[in-house]
Amino acid sequence: MKITVVGGGSTYTPELIEGFARRAQVLPVDELVLHDIDAERLAVIGALSRRILARHGFPGRLTTTTDLAAAVDGAAAVLVQLRVGGQAARLVDETLPNRFGLLGQETTGPGGFAKALRTVPVVLDIAAEVHRRAEHGAWIVDFTNPVGIVTRALLDAGHRAIGLCNVAIKFQRQLAAQFGTDPDRVRLGHAGLNHLSWIRSVTVDGVDRLPELLTGDALDDLAAQVRVPAGALRDLGAIPSYYLHYFYCTDDEVRAQQAGAHRADQVIAIEKELLTLYADPGLDRQPELLQRRGGAHYSEAAAALVTSLLTGDGAHHYVNVRNNGVLTGLPDEAVVEIPAHVDASGPHPVPVPPLPPEMLGLVQAVTAYETLTVEAALTGDRTVARRALMANPLVREWARADALLNALLEANRPHLPRYFANEAADA
Repeated sequence: MKITVVGGGSTYTPELIEGFARRAQVLPVDELVLHDIDAERLAVIGALSRRILARHGFPGRLTTTTDLAAAVDGAAAVLVQLRVGGQAARLVDETLPNRFGLLGQETTGPGGFAKALRTVPVVLDIAAEVHRRAEHGAWIVDFTNPVGIVTRALLDAGHRAIGLCNVAIKFQRQLAAQFGTDPDRVRLGHAGLNHLSWIRSVTVDGVDRLPELLTGDALDDLAAQVRVPAGALRDLGAIPSYYLHYFYCTDDEVRAQQAGAHRADQVIAIEKELLTLYADPGLDRQPELLQRRGGAHYSEAAAALVTSLLTGDGAHHYVNVRNNGVLTGLPDEAVVEIPAHVDASGPHPVPVPPLPPEMLGLVQAVTAYETLTVEAALTGDRTVARRALMANPLVREWARADALLNALLEANRPHLPRYFANEAADA
């Protein structure tokens, strides 16, 4: 069995490799392939990955290549974890919107929109190569942000794809530790869109423990973690994803960003240090610094999901899939983030109670934005692109959307398909 990681030069990769190495007894992988267009980074990550696998006594082999066709040829599953334009493009996503008095973030708001325009065409090209060369019925597992939009584009194009994010599993592991129980005994009532979700129940052995989390010190701790006021959590009766900070505390975040606080600067420094550590021939495990990079529990989530897809174990996951009636009030073709049991035929969503109005309205607005963003990314139609930004709750105003779009396209021009240069798209 062959599993391929596209974007294998990512600093996340050593954690992913650890995840597959720990599952060698249940997921019989003959070959792990790391693909990346950056040969230098790939060499560093590949060498560390081999040392990690050797420490675990992994029976298969690891291959590195810059040749996409060779990488996906015969693969049973392909994980996509790339960043078009690298961290430099992320810094633009986080800073350029501030010039218009808007929030800058790499997956949410106008920054996420720019990232989607760069990313969707590239991922679809990769998926087409997977369709041509991988095993029949191979799965594409997307960890590339914005996950909901990229997964929607993959599914719309007819690919066998599923999206993955680590937000839910991070909460699950944290709450399991807090309750002193095994993570598999914790089930989250997690529902919404990718990076726009709420946990409305925390069931441990059949008992909902969420009410006790929304009182006293536990509430204050949660509020601090998700950066949303405790009063908002009480009013919602739920734990919002920490990405909802950008919607519930927008003005505060914009002021902080305009004062110079941007995550991209931190990540650039962390990645530089990580690559130095990874180059140490004595290192054979992921360093603690990787936890500061973000993506905690990614290896568990990704390796477990691939195991379910390839072995059919029916395990419980939190995934990005077609709505198909799961969330009332959203079109079937929307991509939602929900719990599901996953086997070799794919995800089988767990029923989800209807979202209350204050959640549903926001989810509907962002779903409309995501639908238009996929269309804009595929066509280069600037009218559709402006409509997408107007639909985004973090932009809304036409004048801002118009000026912002021009600035985003200019800043991202080296990473966009040629059709974005066609001024006739406005006609």
